[in-house]
Amino acid sequence: MKTRFMTRPLWALACATPLTFAPCALAQNQTPAPAAGSSVQVYGTLDAGAVSEHDCRGGSCVSTKISPGVSTGSVIGFTGREALGKDTSAIFTLEAGIRNDTGQSDQNGRLFGSQAYVGLANRWGAVTVGRQYDVGYETLAEVADPFRGGMAGAATNLMGNGNKRSDNTVKYRSASIHGFVASAIYSFGESAFSTSRNRAYGAMIGYQGGPFTLRAAHQRKNNFLQGAGATTPVDLSSRNSLVAANLHVGQATTLYAAYAVNRGVGSSPWDQDNPYGALVLASPSTRSNDALAGVSYASGAATYMVSYIRKDDRTLANQDANQVAVGMTYSMSRRTAFYAAYARIKDHNGAPYTVGNFSEKGQGRSAVNIGLRHAF
Repeated sequence: MKTRFMTRPLWALACATPLTFAPCALAQNQTPAPAAGSSVQVYGTLDAGAVSEHDCRGGSCVSTKISPGVSTGSVIGFTGREALGKDTSAIFTLEAGIRNDTGQSDQNGRLFGSQAYVGLANRWGAVTVGRQYDVGYETLAEVADPFRGGMAGAATNLMGNGNKRSDNTVKYRSASIHGFVASAIYSFGESAFSTSRNRAYGAMIGYQGGPFTLRAAHQRKNNFLQGAGATTPVDLSSRNSLVAANLHVGQATTLYAAYAVNRGVGSSPWDQDNPYGALVLASPSTRSNDALAGVSYASGAATYMVSYIRKDDRTLANQDANQVAVGMTYSMSRRTAFYAAYARIKDHNGAPYTVGNFSEKGQGRSAVNIGLRHAF
């Protein structure tokens, strides 16, 4: 049995789907196929769009603005591989997020805040160490969400815990073996108070056979705000479990579905601009269940997406929320795509969820996106 491990940045995974333009990830694989000696590749994508937000919380907001990374993050990356012999290679990726509306670094000003890791890979999979995507977010964006975690219709507006990546992480991702895949992560909290504070861990198992893809993931984050002396730490921990699936019907249509169970103060979406562990109240819900249904339809160079998400808050506050989203992408060339999307969230009992996109949380209960993305 011969298998090969290959993984890609999240923006490249989005590019490789019928929802956008498949060739944008061409020659930009995060870990290229094994080759003699060593190789380094430079890749990137620039995404910018006009975002119009309405029905904003806390008063008025900027009705129309230019935002970076609307459909996927704007990045420049360096990835490489060195063959070490015996079917083993050293691999690395350094990926810098860019807010190309201002030229500043994304991810709170980090130089390589999108991804930064090194590891070893062979035909069974890869073990990597550094800043990497969480297994829960990967499952949601790669399998369940017709919008691939971007544009106004991003499933992350209501699902997940608002966090995409973890620092200080050891990650294993298997190759596909008879259609089965698995991954696991462990993120060291590196707290001066105890080894358990602020650490994270999770696992995923999945199967892809023919037109059908199924994954189940569980993500746990211990998030205790570090108190001084006898001060009791504040627990903002989260536990997120997700089952996600999609089914290709014919050549043009894909059906999507997901169900999530969330527990803990930090288990529902919160401001991604705050580092995990910042002194903020994470969300209004400590106990909620999510359901997603969606469909995409490809017609020529265009792909159309629709999704519906229901957040069922199981606490006494009963702060439920629903999101309806529609969108489209149009491949103008092998590397360039135009996109447009609209989403609206209807909340109950003061639920504070807002319509964001890949890079921003958003401020309004509804938003329109129109933008352009180019990969190189």
